[in-house]
This record gives sequence, C-alpha cells and structure tokens, in this order.
Amino acid sequence: MSPAHPFPHRLAALRALLKENGLDGLLVPHSDEYLGEYTPACAERLAWLTGFTGSAGSAVVLATKAAVFSDGRYTTQMVQEVDASCWACLHSLNTPPATWLATTAAPGSRIGYDPRVMSQSALAPFLSLPGIMLVPTPQNLIDSLWTDRPSLPAAPAFIHPLEYAGEASANKRAGIAAELSHMGQDAAVLSDSASIAWLLNIRGADIPCTPVVLAFAVIHADATVDLFVSEAKIPPDVRSWLGPDIRLHDPENLHAVLNTLGGAHVGVDPATNAVWFTQVLETAGATVCPTPDPCLLPKACKNTTEQAGMRAAHLRDGVAVCRFLHWLETQGQGCTELEAADRLEAFRAEQSLYRGPSFPTISGSGPNGAIIHYRVTPQSDRRLGKNEVYLCDSGGQYPDGTTDITRTVWTGPDAPPDALRTTFTRVLKGNLALGHARFPAGTTGPALDALARYALWQDGLEYDHGTGHGVGSFLSVHEGPARIAKAPSAIALADGMVLSNEPGFYQPGAYGIRLETLVLVRPARQAQTGRAFLEFETLTLAPFDRRLIDPALLGAEDTSRLNAYHAQILQQIAPFLPQDAQNWLENACAPLNMP
Repeated sequence: MSPAHPFPHRLAALRALLKENGLDGLLVPHSDEYLGEYTPACAERLAWLTGFTGSAGSAVVLATKAAVFSDGRYTTQMVQEVDASCWACLHSLNTPPATWLATTAAPGSRIGYDPRVMSQSALAPFLSLPGIMLVPTPQNLIDSLWTDRPSLPAAPAFIHPLEYAGEASANKRAGIAAELSHMGQDAAVLSDSASIAWLLNIRGADIPCTPVVLAFAVIHADATVDLFVSEAKIPPDVRSWLGPDIRLHDPENLHAVLNTLGGAHVGVDPATNAVWFTQVLETAGATVCPTPDPCLLPKACKNTTEQAGMRAAHLRDGVAVCRFLHWLETQGQGCTELEAADRLEAFRAEQSLYRGPSFPTISGSGPNGAIIHYRVTPQSDRRLGKNEVYLCDSGGQYPDGTTDITRTVWTGPDAPPDALRTTFTRVLKGNLALGHARFPAGTTGPALDALARYALWQDGLEYDHGTGHGVGSFLSVHEGPARIAKAPSAIALADGMVLSNEPGFYQPGAYGIRLETLVLVRPARQAQTGRAFLEFETLTLAPFDRRLIDPALLGAEDTSRLNAYHAQILQQIAPFLPQDAQNWLENACAPLNMP
C-alpha cells in the first residue's frame, strides 16, 4: 500500500488523539448506534479507519500496535483491504479481540470505548481483563477526525400495508405488551430498526438494501410506543398510519425521556441495545432487566400472509434468476463480473413489485469466488474465463418478501474436472440433506448443522461460515434470533421461520462453491408417539448446474430429491419464461439418471 494512502495517517491521527485524552487504546466496532449489521455510510467508522469494508468486524488500537478482527467470511477480504504494515489481520474466533488486548496491552492501560456503539454483550469480554481499565468516551473519537463524514440518512418512512404485513401494529403491540407484563417489565428499549419497522408496520430507505428507518423506540406495557426519529422523516400519511398511541420524539430528546423511567423495570437486550442505555437508565433509577428484544422471535415467525408473500416473491425472483442463468450460458460468455451482476439486476428489475437488491450481489469468478463475501469493484472486476467456476450470491427485496440465493456454475465449454464435480456434489448433498430434514419441535440450529457438512467432512473438507441465517419479510436479509451453525444457540427453530441453507467450499486462489436456498419451517406429520415435528419447505426456485454433479456420488436418494426439486422448478417457472429460456430450463431441469 502506498505511503500516500490515507489509512496510516488516520491511524497516526487517532493515536495522537488518544494521547491527548489520556487513553492508551481504543475499541472500534463495526456497529453504529443502532447495532445493526448493515450501517449507513456515515457510520462506517471501521472502514474509514482501517480500509476493511466487511459487515462484521472490529479493531483495537494501541499506541504502537493495532489489529483488525473478523470471522471466516471475511478473512481473505480483510487481508486484501488492510495495510499489513499498520494492522495485524486476525480471525476473531481463533484470536478474539479481548484475548489479543489482554496479551498485548501494558498493565494499567486505559482503553476507551464509545458506549453508544457497543452492546453489553460486545463489551463483556473486555470487562474482566486484569490490569485493563475501560473508559467510556463522551463522544466518538473517530467522528472528531472524520472531517468529510457523510450526512445522516434523511429518506422518508413509508407504510407497510396489511396486505403484506398480515397483522395490524395494534395487535403486535398488544402481544408485546402482554409479554412485558408477564415478565414484570414496564417497558422495553428497541434499537433494532428492523424490530421497529415490524412492530409499527413501516419501512424506509436509510440503509442500502435494507428497507428500514433508523430509529429508537420504547414500548410500554400499555402498548404505547415512544418513537425517536426526525419528524421530517415521518410524512403525514405515515403519521396517521402510526396513530395516537405512537408518540414521536426528536432523537435529541432520547436521554430526557429515558430519565423519566426512574423506578420502572425496563427491558434492555444485552446484544441489540448499546450499553449506553443501561448506563443512562441505571443513573435515572430504573431497574434494567437484561432480556432479549421482545420483537425478535415474533418477527422471525412469519404469519400466513407473510409466508404466502415469501412464496410469491420467490416465484418472481426465480423467474429473474432462471432468465439470468439462461443468459449466462447462452450469451454471457466472456462477460465481466460487474456485467453479470448488472444483467441479473436488470432481469430482477423487470419483475413486478421489485424494490431493489437485498444485499450487493456477490459475483465472483475463479479465485474471486473463494472470497466468501466478495464484492466486485471496477478495480477487482475480471472476465469470466472459459472452463472455470462462477459463483453468484444475490437477492431481491419485494414488499411481500425478501430473497437470497446462491448458484455456482461451470462456464465451459469443456467438461469440468472430476475432482471439482466431486466437491460440488458433496456441497449439493449437504444442501439436500438439510433441506429434507424432519426434526422434533424444540430443535435448535446447531443440532442440524452437521447434516449440511457431513458429506464434505467425509472427504476432509469444511467451510468457515454458518450454514443458515434467518431472513426477514421485506426486511433484513440477515435476521435473528435463530440460525443454523456450529456455534451454540438456545433458540429453537419454529413454525414460520425462514432461514438459508447454504453449505459451501472455498479453495483460496482457485474457486468457491456455495449452494444456497431459502427454506420455510413448517409443521410435519406427527410421529407415532404424537410428538410434534417440523420440516422445511424450499422457497428458492432455480436449478443446480447438472454439469457439476457426479450422479454416482450423489446417490439414489439425493438424486430423487434433486429430480423432484427440478421438476417443481420447471412446473412453476417455465410458464413465465420466453420460449428459448423455457427450452433451456427443460434441459437444466431434466431428470438426472444414476449410472
């Protein structure tokens, strides 16, 4: 990296500021005040300081050393984006930030942090470090250096009507209020903009690809809500839609309203609320109850209207993706990654109700496909070569649903190598095994995760990311609280949840394979004992590349599953395709025969 690059200078300026403030270091999370995974440009402090643009990560700055941390999705990207002469790039699971700080900082070090952008859960590992004193800063130190910081988002909120939401806000608020009363709480703080959007049946455009309004809220046990958002972002029709039980406040008045809760029992989620809320409420004399965001679970369990909307959105999205796959095979030879992403976006834009991507398309050919969350830029853009692997992970936002799909294809014209077909088939077997699982009600995601990895493990292969994340309904493409991953989770999969099913394999410098479908959790037939069981309904409708499948390895059972899935795609998608694309889809979905 050139010495003229701004990041070393920014690090030096921050260190000088730390010294002025009597601090020996600083914690720099990726999160903003709302603790969302995705942040507006004005809150990308980690990227401004380090150059790392991933959606998950953090940094720790000391007087002479500094490190950037992220998980397996971003380790390759992190090394490419960060100046190694200034920063150590570390895997956050192998070397947690608190562990690095404990072994690197001098005894007695005073480490600053902004309590407005760190949750109690994120701060907890640092609180018990011997010889380390954590010091809350009165303002964010990065902001004082970031002179050309973008403005706060100002997009207006808009109504999410009942034809898509399926349940009135008053009913949702009554349910949450009843839960608060049951727990003995007078109120709960909401920082998750997706929770607020779901609760009030509104949407917005404050974050790219995620239709939310950045806001804070306090819901009370009488089902009223204090909503902290600029009044300029609430048009008259939205104000009327919210109704008299929603009290609007300027965000500047948040501290003052929290001070009125002295003596109350207030729920604060240690994971989704900034620790600042706990500090303010306790100072005001409130009793803070560390309980999960009360909207997370009911939001994740889609009602029947939202489930039907998800199916309709995936049908439309499947038409666009199939048109793209047909174009890629018949006309897209030699296109660039950006051109491919743009063509897919154009096909989606032709679908009714399309509102934009649900995340920036991951369009990775050859070695770029091995970067799990690769984002193509004009600088990284490469042409799809002959006889290589192309991975495309993309999604769409529709008012009735959110989609997320990954397909990995062979560019041809020659047959793919046998070793590649073997690996692809093992990834496919994992997708099919998980997608056809039946499991008792109460099962958590970690209990299912090995189903997706088993075939890969038998060949000594693994992938360094979770297998499944929740997906919102015209909300965030990454939604909690349930997940399918090796990491422990106490949240059981429940009827109405939508999750991804995305095993993969990545060979750095060569290729990446990921096969992602979205699945809906639904009731299955009961066992003979009468015990309730659940199963998955696959929502995604796009074929897997038959050229990359080894039928002998796939086996009879998985071949039958694949053929049934492809027959469903053909039946549902073909009527909406032009004739040439129909002909292609018939071949792409033709039954696979055992050798």
